[in-house]
Amino acid sequence: MQDQTYTITAGNADRLGATPMAGGVNFAVFSAHAEKIEVCLFSDDGLHEIQRLTLPDRLGDIWNGFVPGLQPGQLYGLRAHGPYAPQLGHRFNPAKLLIDPYARRLSGKLIQSDVLLGYESHKAQVDMSIDDRDSAPFMPKCVVTADLAPLPRGRRAPRDQVVIYEAHPKGLTAAHPGVPLEQRGRFQGLASEAVIGHLTRLGITTLELLPVQAHADEAFLLRKGLTNYWGYNTLAFFAPEPGYMMTGDPAEFRDMVARLHDAGIEVILDVVYNHTAEGNELGPTLSFRGLDNASYYRLTADNPRYYVNDTGTGNTVDCAHPMVLRMVLDSLRYWVLQMGVDGFRFDLATVLGREPAGFARDGRFLSALRQDPVLANVRLIAEPWDIGPGGYQLGAFPPPFLEWNDRFRDGVRRFWRGDGSIADLAERITGSAPIFDHSGRAPQATLNFITAHDGFTLADVTSYDQKHNLANHEGNRDGHNENYSDNLGVEGPTDDPAITAARARRRRNLLATLMLSQGTPMLLAGDEIANSQDGNNNAYCQDNPIGWTSWEAPDQPLADFTARLIALRHAHPVLHQRRFLHSMPIPEGGRDLVWHLPSGAEPSPADWQNPGLRALALEIRMCANSPERAIDATDAAFIAVNGADQATEMLLPSLPQGRWVRVLDTALPLTQDQPETGPAAQIAADSIAVFMPEGDRA
Repeated sequence: MQDQTYTITAGNADRLGATPMAGGVNFAVFSAHAEKIEVCLFSDDGLHEIQRLTLPDRLGDIWNGFVPGLQPGQLYGLRAHGPYAPQLGHRFNPAKLLIDPYARRLSGKLIQSDVLLGYESHKAQVDMSIDDRDSAPFMPKCVVTADLAPLPRGRRAPRDQVVIYEAHPKGLTAAHPGVPLEQRGRFQGLASEAVIGHLTRLGITTLELLPVQAHADEAFLLRKGLTNYWGYNTLAFFAPEPGYMMTGDPAEFRDMVARLHDAGIEVILDVVYNHTAEGNELGPTLSFRGLDNASYYRLTADNPRYYVNDTGTGNTVDCAHPMVLRMVLDSLRYWVLQMGVDGFRFDLATVLGREPAGFARDGRFLSALRQDPVLANVRLIAEPWDIGPGGYQLGAFPPPFLEWNDRFRDGVRRFWRGDGSIADLAERITGSAPIFDHSGRAPQATLNFITAHDGFTLADVTSYDQKHNLANHEGNRDGHNENYSDNLGVEGPTDDPAITAARARRRRNLLATLMLSQGTPMLLAGDEIANSQDGNNNAYCQDNPIGWTSWEAPDQPLADFTARLIALRHAHPVLHQRRFLHSMPIPEGGRDLVWHLPSGAEPSPADWQNPGLRALALEIRMCANSPERAIDATDAAFIAVNGADQATEMLLPSLPQGRWVRVLDTALPLTQDQPETGPAAQIAADSIAVFMPEGDRA
């Protein structure tokens, strides 16, 4: 391959990237402002550039060429010629080898060096002078990759039955003793019998993975001996991260997805299209900056030398540009059609909806996504904020988006900590209706979570009052300062049995609130076994036991309780309804939602405003217009919440026939179903109890 000299002819501009075709490979690259684009071919080891081929044809802004005889597996990169004029937004530098934005596989690692910078860093004006050193020795190389056959779609869980498990693609298995050593931290490990068995025992329907697209480590982290472990620093939007593969073959990712599908588990990817690994004007030139900086990024209007920074990472991708929008949509379709994924969680999704006047729910990207024949039918989840003007957009995304609901996280944590209101808790349990009940949206639009990758784990929410991020080497200044956590008496680990028991109950209360609430629940990987990060609430750079899920001493009783909670949720449609509850009459009599004080009376407006009210119950029945009513109109639940430090007696509502059965109690997690013989039930301090009508239990 590397001894042959190739020729190039006019190619085809229809499909971007390097596309193997009959007799050779077609190259097509977008750049509106380049003057010339070259394809650089490399030896099999990636160490030697063996030939440069200038793309000879241009159709509009797509440069293209066809190389006869070239085969899949060929290593290549791009070089773009044009003006180096940062003050005008242009940063072309042909000395810098560039990754093809459509590359589907990378070979080799990015080696941090000032040679990657497009400018002479020692000059006084820094980025205004061009650096002519060749960056190829420090760059990964793109690999010409043939299409894979479309992967059949897996079984899709009904929207109201989804239970998401958020996990790091490496961290979940890096220390798992049940995963073969060579598979730990790899895609194969995620598809191992040990992991799939654990997920199915829990009742998980959907595995959501932190970024799997190829990413880069920032130089400032490497200087501190750390890495960008989470991967929110994308280098190539089509290529799987090489570090998660054993052979480098993207088919490894597909095989993982296929095995999870066979087990009935969906796969959702956390994707980062809001910024790239190139950072601000002082960052490296790796791909987009060198190909067409003024098109790929949003630049400041008064001085395009600088970048709009609505992401807090130095740059902001311009998804309103038609060719950038096309690239993002092409990338998403690739992961669905050829890699088999079932949906996406969009990091800092407000960025993707930004138009010149600000966020627009019907802006170009969000509208294109919703009408796309492939992407409109996968799960779409928004992180509904960024740091730009008007960046907090919780509840503003259009259907069918689900949205991360940070108000659920904070409100539930605060209630169980003792300083949150029961009125706020009531809103969270019933789907945060004031935020989401509009535009025909369903309760599933609120993605409820107690913890996520960003912040404390569940174990740490109940073990630390303060963050402990010194291992990040930022003087403990990074990470959230307000975590609404509670150490229950001792900061960090303790052998005190009273504190240990209190922490265990608090974890059960938090998990129970999550799984009993209307909406879509998300569980952070490891929370079910009380995984700790030693109080680090920003472990993005901890590719080590701090950031990995620890399986050394799993809390099996907590895992069993979590599985029981999820099974209860799955078994009863009343706990995951497709319509919002509004205290409306139902055909069988009564209402679909009734709140009860311990006395049995309904709360008055004054009760809802009473900060001392810590015990309340909700009686739920199927909505009158719920599709599940035809399946089981008798399904009902009575959920009693007691956040007080003493037990209370809760009057049970009357039933047409039979009696209530206590099916779950966070104060007595091992207790099986217990029929209630009297008119009232005892609810222990700091606990939740769930009651179902006799004969209506899983």
